Amino acid sequence: MKKRHQQKLVILSIGLVIFLNLPVIFIFNNDIDILGIPLLYAYIFFVWLLSVIITFTVLKKYG
Repeated sequence: MKKRHQQKLVILSIGLVIFLNLPVIFIFNNDIDILGIPLLYAYIFFVWLLSVIITFTVLKKYG
């Protein structure tokens, strides 16, 4: 794997640290539901799913 592809994964990791940090998570700690799922759980699942898709794309395309 080339260095620039490793850099993409490092940037993804830094982004996950930012988006899964407690102050950011507390922004989504409301009583709002999305399709019956609390907003907090939907946010965490969406961030996790997006990170899996990006990681898979980088590893498959450039691995």
